[in-house]
Amino acid sequence: MAYLAICILGAAWVRGYSGFGFSALVVTSAALVTDPVPFVATLVLCEIVLSFGQARGVVAQVDWRRMTGMLAGAAVVMPFSFVLIARMGEDIARMAISAMVLVICIAMARGVQFGREIGTSGNLVAGAASGLANGAAAGGLPIAVYLAAQPIAAPVFRATLIAYLTLLCLIALPSLWWAGLLDAQSVILLALMAPLMALGLWVGGRRFTSANPQDFKRFTLMLLIALSGLGLLRSLWGAL
Repeated sequence: MAYLAICILGAAWVRGYSGFGFSALVVTSAALVTDPVPFVATLVLCEIVLSFGQARGVVAQVDWRRMTGMLAGAAVVMPFSFVLIARMGEDIARMAISAMVLVICIAMARGVQFGREIGTSGNLVAGAASGLANGAAAGGLPIAVYLAAQPIAAPVFRATLIAYLTLLCLIALPSLWWAGLLDAQSVILLALMAPLMALGLWVGGRRFTSANPQDFKRFTLMLLIALSGLGLLRSLWGAL
């Protein structure tokens, strides 16, 4: 419990600063010590709470046109992703989540870039990838890769991610309930995590305007890659 509390606090700090990474950090950290599947619904609720906590001052900077296409793609794919995750065993779920996070973060660390700005079709594909990843509570990461690969200013990047995650998670709630992942335990876990999230979000938000975004982004990616690798090793060990 102490380990998970530290992970939640650190992940909220990252979310407050960068606008993404909370769910991926928590679920990857949890995969090292327990079954991560019960955390999925709680983390979707957490993203909604965190996004509302960051809403002030970001609405005017959101790229609404781009976000509409991404949400449309995610909404089509997401119900199937939750059903798939719900039917997996513990080791398979941990392996899938860790591998998904690892691949996405390696792509981000390599600085994947597009030669030009991507239009509506690209937004739909990116949203579909996000909807699939959201079954493993990592829906923000494909969008982070997609936006980071285009010439988008840091404030717009952060604001669009925050707004996208809010609406993505609201759309996800019926699918979670349908898949049997959303219950009273999810709300109880959210209440226990709330104080740590509030503290981490406040500290991370204060760092956004003063710290070097590139340095902090590299630190976050390296941490996610390390945790994903450890999660894969543990799941492979359990499967053997």
